[in-house]
Amino acid sequence: MRPAHPPARTDTVLDTNGTHVDGRSWHERKSTDNVQGRSCSGQLAGSRRRLRMWDVVGVAEPDERVYEALARRRQATAADLLGDVALSRAQLTRTLGRLVDRGLVSRLSGRPTRYAATPPDQVATVLIAERERDLLRLRTHANQLAKELRRHDGTGRHPAELVEVIEGAPNLRATLVRLQREARVQIRGLDRPPYLDNPVSGNTEEAHQLADRGLTYRVIYDRSALAIPGRMAEIWRGIQSGERARVASNVPMKMIVSDDRLAMIPVMTGGELADAAYLIHPSSLLDAVCELFEALWERAVAINRAVNRGSADQPDAVELTDEGHPNQLADRDVELIGLLAGGATDERIARTLGWSVRTVHRHVHRIMAMVGAETRFQAGMEAVRRGWV
Repeated sequence: MRPAHPPARTDTVLDTNGTHVDGRSWHERKSTDNVQGRSCSGQLAGSRRRLRMWDVVGVAEPDERVYEALARRRQATAADLLGDVALSRAQLTRTLGRLVDRGLVSRLSGRPTRYAATPPDQVATVLIAERERDLLRLRTHANQLAKELRRHDGTGRHPAELVEVIEGAPNLRATLVRLQREARVQIRGLDRPPYLDNPVSGNTEEAHQLADRGLTYRVIYDRSALAIPGRMAEIWRGIQSGERARVASNVPMKMIVSDDRLAMIPVMTGGELADAAYLIHPSSLLDAVCELFEALWERAVAINRAVNRGSADQPDAVELTDEGHPNQLADRDVELIGLLAGGATDERIARTLGWSVRTVHRHVHRIMAMVGAETRFQAGMEAVRRGWV
């Protein structure tokens, strides 16, 4: 047989006598919810935002409710407030006592006892200062704990923890952003296909760090990356923002190094990019990774923006247009050079640029003659070396 009324419901948080913390039975809570449901959505949204904001400084929901009701009245007795808050008289008395103890409310003299709310701006200033002191104590404690842990081996990490495995595309992207944001001096990278995301979409985090923090970016691109349609233009945008870029054949892996502190190396299996990466912490392995980058950097060909024809420090440079390539080169020639440096075939170049194979031959031979190259790849690399792209 079903009961005439729903049984009383209890929340997970009860006071000492087993009633709800806010003092309402299931029927009272339902009645209050129905009344609130008739309020406009904007008022509800505003109330939720206030609840979240007061909670940030450690004011519980019942205390917030009583304080705001009293602040709107300026002064009131407990009896006056009973009609504004859904609390029992005993709970209201306890709540007012907590607010008085915290300095959010003052108890006025006279009978019956009246209460006055401290102005909200003053309350916020005091509570925020208290929370800032708490956070500072937490930071001090955490730093002290980290210092104690570092006494074990100078790094604070067990040897088995010097290499982490990061799994999942969202975690990989988050770690990539974190490495760039936490760097203080420079980011070093090895770039080669395949890619987790569209390689033409660009590294927005790099643009931000270059513009706002003056961080140094040094990137070595595998020549196969230059053959991806639109990739050369994206690389050039990074160079214009301040990136120092070089190109090399057979870049051994993908990698990003944040200062001399952390390195992330994506996991490759069978030539495919796995949904995981190694995160290397300070260690002899990280030192070796940094030395590998510097060795590759010395042998790679710079992708520059030459500015003076035949200058002493750039004897091979030519006069460039605003787009960064020689005056005698058309826009499509810049993309063609990138494809040549990447080792693309005539057929692939024709498909990418929308040309016939015969047109590709004509433009390739013209560029080979311009740089005095004997092979197509040599022409592309020589154009890159001269800073034409």
